[in-house]
Amino acid sequence: MSTPRVGIDNTVCRTATVVKVDSARRHGTLLDAVQILTDLNLSIKKAYISSDGQWFMDVFHVTDLNGNKLTDESVISYIEQSLETTYPDKSLGFNGLTALELTGTDRVGLLSEVFAVLAELQCNVVDAKVWTHNGRIASLIYVKDCNSGSPIEDSRQIDRIEARLRNVLRGDNDIRSARTSVSMAVTHTERRLHQMMSADCDYEQKSDLQCWTDSPVVNVQNWTERGYSVVNVQCEDRPKLLFDVVCTLTDMEYVVFHASINTTGDKAYLEFYIRHTDGTPISLEPERHRLIQCLQAAIERRASEGIRLELCTSDRQGLLTDVTRTFRENGLNVTRAEISTAMGVAMNVFHVTDATRNLADPKSIESVRQKIGLGNLKVKELPFRHSQMAERQDEHEIGVGGAVLLSLGSLVRKNLYNLGLIKSYS
Repeated sequence: MSTPRVGIDNTVCRTATVVKVDSARRHGTLLDAVQILTDLNLSIKKAYISSDGQWFMDVFHVTDLNGNKLTDESVISYIEQSLETTYPDKSLGFNGLTALELTGTDRVGLLSEVFAVLAELQCNVVDAKVWTHNGRIASLIYVKDCNSGSPIEDSRQIDRIEARLRNVLRGDNDIRSARTSVSMAVTHTERRLHQMMSADCDYEQKSDLQCWTDSPVVNVQNWTERGYSVVNVQCEDRPKLLFDVVCTLTDMEYVVFHASINTTGDKAYLEFYIRHTDGTPISLEPERHRLIQCLQAAIERRASEGIRLELCTSDRQGLLTDVTRTFRENGLNVTRAEISTAMGVAMNVFHVTDATRNLADPKSIESVRQKIGLGNLKVKELPFRHSQMAERQDEHEIGVGGAVLLSLGSLVRKNLYNLGLIKSYS
């Protein structure tokens, strides 16, 4: 069975679509399958992983982000075709772009400075993701030349970009740890962000800034009789949680032989039976401690801090510079960002707090919205105690940007469009 065997069933489970994958076991097989599902913004409610000799059987219970079964035949067909590919495409439509990798010490206004430098150097930001954790920042930014629309390949221009961005990242006190690199290589963005933050040792940093989310509970014990190390994780459930955990285990050179994933309400319970790639379990206490730290960090990096703001407006040169400068001028700190463009429309998501990572002042949020445009910048997610206030506010504010955002439709179909697999996602 050189090609994975895939079955997708909507009848065996009342609440979810069941995706079953039988494949030959190789390092990274599980991550490839989870990556395909999470890249389509699907929610994995349950999963069972089991290996028998050299074969793997993966069973996933998935829904869309609204908790519904999958009914779109184009989505189901794409999942089948992707899972049946032994080595899936990781480019996700980023071919023809130049990738900028940045890591350093986070500070208020840093993102504004980065985007201002890129605009000055005639770099058009097409897509970007920014994560912060424990006082560190990592960003993967995809750009092209503003004038030619081509990737940036001139070595002198690349040197200028790297030098300018490195100076921005260093600021006044980050001489040693600020890193920049420019690459034409294609990689999976979120897996690369995990790798960058791990290489930056963010799991060892202890920030004195407040964190709103409950810390994940991770335990690692050995099952000596069977030769496994057993990893148990309990934390708040959220999209892409399984990807973050499996990505970390895979990049740390652990092989998952068996696993079970269950979600109940807003809680997730994950259990993995792992060994090193040479077949041995964890034997040293420092290694066990490091694995716990790395898994906790991987879960926390994507945890939403602060207020979620969604910007939907016509794309233009300097848009990101103006928006992030407005955030900075109003004392807002960007803790996470996702930048994307499609058909001349910018669809950006920002998670913002105040300068100390506490809840941002509603007056500051309103001031930013007034300057950027009430119809363009919408408050989409607040901590629970503030959600009712946001709902009442949104009832009174209806704008063109909000209408456009709603008309974009399913996130799943949007991803298929970006991949070039369908002509429209309306």
